[in-house]
Amino acid sequence: MTVIPDLNVLLAYAAAATILVITPGPDMTLFLGQTLTGGRARGLAAYLGASAGLVVHTMLAAFGLSALLAHSATAFGALKIAGVVYLAWLAIDALRRGAALTLAPGAANPQPLGRVFLMGVAINLLNPKIIMFFLTFLPQFVSASDPHAGGKLMFLGLYFIALAVPICFVLILGAERFMNAIRRSPRVMRAIDYLFASLMGAFAVRLLFARAD
Repeated sequence: MTVIPDLNVLLAYAAAATILVITPGPDMTLFLGQTLTGGRARGLAAYLGASAGLVVHTMLAAFGLSALLAHSATAFGALKIAGVVYLAWLAIDALRRGAALTLAPGAANPQPLGRVFLMGVAINLLNPKIIMFFLTFLPQFVSASDPHAGGKLMFLGLYFIALAVPICFVLILGAERFMNAIRRSPRVMRAIDYLFASLMGAFAVRLLFARAD
């Protein structure tokens, strides 16, 4: 199908997306926190809300970037270059501050599942880092000269969600064990920080020296 990228591109994207999924952020903090304080049902509700937000980001990025490409391939290329600065900043920030995942089980007033779902949607939609991520990460895997760029951008965004679902469900089901393992070995989380920083740095360098499409 024309909307599916080449296999080598898809494999590279899958590897990068997997690293991004396991890197802690606001969404993971929310659904793990809800799991530890309110149970797995609330953790799942929070994650489904965050996933719904990702669908919105995917659609906005796909249609917005497609419109930009239709208007000017040069502008689309300029957006890629702007992504160099953002990706490099993400790498440096990961090394300087690392992951701030400091959750602990505790008592909390149970929230209705619908409210927890909406919290997941809101946190995801209002996170400027996620907006910038979709605007700078997805174009890495699509050529500005590709007539099917819009469809491929949408496919990649939805594919990211599909990759994240089994990983995040496993994290929710084993949230307490996961957090205990992190507390016993903080170097594991630091290793994820370095892996994330290396990935973002590699994409920034790749983009910096990429030939114009």
